[in-house]
Amino acid sequence: MTAPKTGGELVVDMLCSFGVKYVFGVVGGQTLAITDAIIDNPDIELVHTRHEGAAAVMADAYGRLTGTPAACISTTGPGATNLITGVGGAFRDSSPAFILTCNNNGENIHKDDAQNADHVELLKPLTKYSRLVAYASSLKQTMEEAYINAMTGNPGPVHLDFARDMIEGIVTNPPAIPKVHPARKWVLERPSANQSSLARAAEMILAAKQPVIWLGNGGNRSAGGDAVLALAEALNIPVVTTFNGIGAVRTTHPLVFGAVSRMGTNLSTQVLNEADLVIALGNSLNAVSTTRWKRKLPAVLQVDVDPKMIGRYYAETTTGIVSDLRSFSDDILKALAPKAAKAKSGRADWIVKLQAARKAWWASTEPTKSSAQGVLSPADIVLALRGASPDDTLLIPDAGNPGVWSFLWEITEPNSYIKPVGFGNMGFALPSAIAAALIDPRRPVLALIGDGSLGMSLGELETLARVGGRVCIVVLNDSSYGNIRQEQELHFNGRTIGVDFNTVDFGQVARGMGVDGEVISDLDALVARVKAVFQGERPALIDVPLDRSVNAWTYPAFLPHQVQ
Repeated sequence: MTAPKTGGELVVDMLCSFGVKYVFGVVGGQTLAITDAIIDNPDIELVHTRHEGAAAVMADAYGRLTGTPAACISTTGPGATNLITGVGGAFRDSSPAFILTCNNNGENIHKDDAQNADHVELLKPLTKYSRLVAYASSLKQTMEEAYINAMTGNPGPVHLDFARDMIEGIVTNPPAIPKVHPARKWVLERPSANQSSLARAAEMILAAKQPVIWLGNGGNRSAGGDAVLALAEALNIPVVTTFNGIGAVRTTHPLVFGAVSRMGTNLSTQVLNEADLVIALGNSLNAVSTTRWKRKLPAVLQVDVDPKMIGRYYAETTTGIVSDLRSFSDDILKALAPKAAKAKSGRADWIVKLQAARKAWWASTEPTKSSAQGVLSPADIVLALRGASPDDTLLIPDAGNPGVWSFLWEITEPNSYIKPVGFGNMGFALPSAIAAALIDPRRPVLALIGDGSLGMSLGELETLARVGGRVCIVVLNDSSYGNIRQEQELHFNGRTIGVDFNTVDFGQVARGMGVDGEVISDLDALVARVKAVFQGERPALIDVPLDRSVNAWTYPAFLPHQVQ
């Protein structure tokens, strides 16, 4: 016989069995049977936030950075609906997470009880798995099924909605729960390509004169960057990434030419324009990457762990292989080894040409020193921040212009960049920085946030003050929703609406919430302050006024390459 436990205690035991170390969220009456059980378990910690949306983002960021799930939790109704945006970010960018909502008593669900809402229907479109758990007898199996869904194939968030009376009730003979669940040993295994698929791929790659590897988010999820670079080096194949693939490979590598997206660079788009074969690795060819599928592509060899993604777009020119991209890169390299030297030699002149274009592109981004008095160019800021930050710094740009300007950030180590892409949810960077600090409080974390996004997550400065870490928040402050304002100026004859704010001193706001903060409008002073933050032990916020005339939509280095 096993000692009696509450349903809430069983939930916590199961989370620990799966290796979940953190539960982020806002407690409420319906959550208490779970959150109270956390107090007595040394293997798991509750990190309470100022808003449930931030809790979901923290779980998302934890999954991106570790490849394993954290959990977020909310009470019924408004607590659950506050989670949805952050959950959407995890779903669209393939991050594993447990989304836990706590409902009313089972007999009153779908009745006019307090804060009633159908959590399963609300979260089903943005999760891999969504289920009500009303009976303790099904709790263990349901959580196992959810975990396996979260971790296998294309990873993502899973949702469990617990009836209040189930988690508060006593289970007299609960199931035995292992300390380490056996599923943890195999859920990270991924499929490999069969021999006939490899032979077909090898034939296509050898026949191409100018193949390009277009690496997507799968490169991050599989930790396959080094395998991809080994393939590229052996065959002299240039590599570009999607917006979501940034961070999978070092941008300092001589065969890596940056990101292609709606606002990519004229260097990366030149590489793609000149290709006669696109090797799309872990790349769904979604709207962000392909300018809503207007981008013309040659033959496509698409490798993805999720067969539903293969040929979803560009089907008539696509040859598909269901495989983990890391194992594919290793296996195809072995298959091509006897002919690799000849293929590499045949592409040498093209690579030399592209590397010259790369050198010219970086020269075009050098600081102009022409910023207006008291304000700085965001391009100059990002270049200066890269020089001030250690190689292993984790860069977290928020949605909007910070992500676009991050094209100028050189990545020297894998797994050192995360950004909201598929859902583009604002308010991402600050909660994500907090999650990163929990994972490794010694690692430098630079959160690049527009003042618009910071306004959506401002309360989490107090959470950051509690958690601590070497976190530097840099606010790109143009007193507006800058990306949308610039698009209005460009496409609507300079007319703007709904985008401008009064001036806010975010340095003063940060100090009021327990985080060191100041306004800096000098590039040298900014560099010195960032270096000091990363040499210290406390988080800080630096509010940097921007030159509003510098437009990400018209910045020369970001304009698409024009085919001659």
